[in-house]
Amino acid sequence: MDPKETINDILVNLFNEILKLEEEAIITEEFKDITNNDMHIIEAIGLSGENTMSAVAKKLNITAGSLTTSVNALVNKKYVKRQRSKEDRRVVFLDLTEKGKRAYEHHREYHRQMTEAVLARLNDEEVSVLTKALKDLSDFFRGYKDLVKKQ
Repeated sequence: MDPKETINDILVNLFNEILKLEEEAIITEEFKDITNNDMHIIEAIGLSGENTMSAVAKKLNITAGSLTTSVNALVNKKYVKRQRSKEDRRVVFLDLTEKGKRAYEHHREYHRQMTEAVLARLNDEEVSVLTKALKDLSDFFRGYKDLVKKQ
């Protein structure tokens, strides 16, 4: 397989493979009532307690309406709580409950282990090359989205 075919194969398959492995690793008995997507919403909410609905929707690149549906389910399952701003009642802050914080930490630990497993196989030069390649790839995809909008 030539390098272009290899890179294409990796890009096409890696994302799905990571999502599948992640789901198997993080949706445990304790967190069986949520999806991988829910776990990413929990991650986007984070631990600060200062994230608003609109800020989280922007982080996830989804509409506030789509986020509302997911947050409603996470509130009902006791992972997330809402609090309206005292200064502006239109602003809704999201915070994780203790259960949500455990899910957040569990997800973060999975990502730490995944990163450590990759880094353990590389020397310093390879880490530098991989970091640059991934940053360039990320920049491309972020720029590509803007390029498509202009067309």
